[in-house]
Amino acid sequence: MKKVDERFLEYVKIDTKSNEDSQTVPSTKGQLELGKILVKELLEIGMTEASIDDKGYVYASLKANITADVPKIGFISHMDTAPDMSGKDIKPQIIKNYDGNTIVLNKDLNIELNPKEFPELKDYIGKTLITTDGTTLLGADDKAGVSEIITAMEYLINHPEIKHGDIKVGFTPDEEIGRGADFFDVKKFGADFAYTLDGGTIGELEYENFNAAGAKITIKGRNVHPGSAKNKMINSMMVANEFIYLLPKDEVPEKTEKYEGFNHLVGITGTVEETKMEFIIRDFFSDKFDEKKEQFINAKNELNRIYGEGTVTVEITEQYRNMKEMVEPVIHIVKTAEKAMEMAGVNATIKPIRGGTDGARLSFMGLPTPNIFTGGENFHGRYEYVVIESMEKAVETILNIIKIYADK
Repeated sequence: MKKVDERFLEYVKIDTKSNEDSQTVPSTKGQLELGKILVKELLEIGMTEASIDDKGYVYASLKANITADVPKIGFISHMDTAPDMSGKDIKPQIIKNYDGNTIVLNKDLNIELNPKEFPELKDYIGKTLITTDGTTLLGADDKAGVSEIITAMEYLINHPEIKHGDIKVGFTPDEEIGRGADFFDVKKFGADFAYTLDGGTIGELEYENFNAAGAKITIKGRNVHPGSAKNKMINSMMVANEFIYLLPKDEVPEKTEKYEGFNHLVGITGTVEETKMEFIIRDFFSDKFDEKKEQFINAKNELNRIYGEGTVTVEITEQYRNMKEMVEPVIHIVKTAEKAMEMAGVNATIKPIRGGTDGARLSFMGLPTPNIFTGGENFHGRYEYVVIESMEKAVETILNIIKIYADK
């Protein structure tokens, strides 16, 4: 049997960074490459019906070895890595028996993983960490989840004395660009409920996430010679600044936590003639989410009143909703995951996801899907790392969930 970290180190060799500008599905060829490798591996360990479709979705099944009527359980992770930073030529570093001091990721570039900046490192003294070399992300989000699911399946197959019902496995493309559930075939998958392995710190268990929308703002200006511009010029960049000022100044990511929502400016380009801005809008509560969207409309209306109708246009697109309302009717799936972690010696921490996962959309597609930790930290950048012992506990948690339902 392969160890979970051995699988992980193999998978990160493949560049699966998704691309939000691509119109193909999946958005990058590397995801198809990894998907085909995973299908081959799933068949080799004894899974049945393992396949990859033309859009890069991987599905596999493990038939029940008991006749009792137990739920069909799914486990899902995504294959792509974030477009925020390079996922090519990843050079993982293994830090054994971590001593709690600063880890030099790249001596030549003076890049360090410092516990003063990342105090959670102190929680992993004595553990084995896999880090980057400071020039790429690592890919623990979510190749750690992929590794954990396949490792759990291989263990289950090699230990037929462990009783289980039907198990379903799915690996999705393009989660990092918000398209992971676009073409997921819930009916084909065939599970009664599922778990995404897409969380971070050991013990994380999540069934609430942000309501999410994207906002695109276009501001039209009027350019004339600056020497004779009085009462004539409309500088679209300055109007953009006014737009930002009309939004609540403290409702931004760097000033919010826990159940607080935010408006996040993620991009801005401009000239005097035209400025474009992109925001993401996030809130856990539907009423506050609607208020945030209304703030954008009010800002548009106020600036159009001042500068003329059509100066500012706002396009808001909803992205996903809070899965809580879909999971609460089957809250036993959360309670079971909590018990499974406790059986593994892990303290479960139920907390909201300050983001989204495939599970958020899948829950509204009829597949309730809370989220479980993978053991990674600092996703999407050069300071990303994963703890091998935490990955092993994620594998154990998967197996415990399966055992609990088989024993009912």
